[in-house]
Amino acid sequence: MARIKYYYDTESCKYERVKVSTWDIILNALGFLSLSVVLAVGIFVISNKYFKSPVVAQLEKENEELLFYYNLLEKDMEAASDMLASLQDRDDNVYRVIFEAEPISPSIRNAGVGGTNRYKDLLEKDLEREDLVLEASKQIDKLKKQMYIQTKSYDDLMELASNKEEFLRSIPAIQPISNEELKRLSSGYGYRIHPILKVRKLHPGVDFSAPKGTPIYATGDGEVQKVHTSFGGYGKQVEIDHGYGYVTKYAHMSKFNVTKGQKVKRGECIGYVGNSGRSTAPHVHYEVHKDGKKIDPVHYFSQDLDAAEYEEILRLSSIENQALGEF
Repeated sequence: MARIKYYYDTESCKYERVKVSTWDIILNALGFLSLSVVLAVGIFVISNKYFKSPVVAQLEKENEELLFYYNLLEKDMEAASDMLASLQDRDDNVYRVIFEAEPISPSIRNAGVGGTNRYKDLLEKDLEREDLVLEASKQIDKLKKQMYIQTKSYDDLMELASNKEEFLRSIPAIQPISNEELKRLSSGYGYRIHPILKVRKLHPGVDFSAPKGTPIYATGDGEVQKVHTSFGGYGKQVEIDHGYGYVTKYAHMSKFNVTKGQKVKRGECIGYVGNSGRSTAPHVHYEVHKDGKKIDPVHYFSQDLDAAEYEEILRLSSIENQALGEF
């Protein structure tokens, strides 16, 4: 039962009943309702700030863990990127220099991995941390592409290394006969007196005097492309194609030890010193051709001579004298 309120009227000296209007009731109700709403909001804010629900607490914990591991992953990607950059630097400035190969251009190494369409599926998922996921995906894709390019580069280097080894074995790099005392080089490359015509002509090789039957050696790996005998000129002669533009010729031989098409190794006996053709004494005339041009063979006597011996060979080769056979 609602309480009835009275007030004392001083004029009538009586207690009069308090009359409550409809507006008073409405205002009181609104005031109570407003106070209730304010209290409810305050309680909600305080409870969320200081008293989290188990679901919210779990989600926040998971977010913190994901961010922690994302930061670790980002550091790992940075470390991998730094290591890859080091490998790229050694590739361009060490390995490719050794094998005389052009470095890979930065435009190829750092080329992009596609536009936004590449990540269309990710963008359509409307992820909460889309920026983190997208950035990580881009970094990983870039690393994968750079690693692929680097592995292909190493494949190329392996082939270059293999070719380089074959190339080094093929270069005519020793003297065609045993010449330990350096006394057998009798006539060098350049203008010399022709033994038959007695005129000064360009001698396109070097002559090594030696007793008949002295072994003649292939000066580099290759394939015998010519085994020929003529009664004048170079007499019995052998030509070896070493590849890479190199061909060597051995003339005035007495006997062959190879046949046309045969594969030979550096140091393998291909025949013997003789006096065949237009020759004035037993010797071997030796030539080196590079890309079709005759060049001084002395510059290739590198493997079986030390620095002092090489200087002596250069000195002997420079002496202008008479050659021992046709040239």
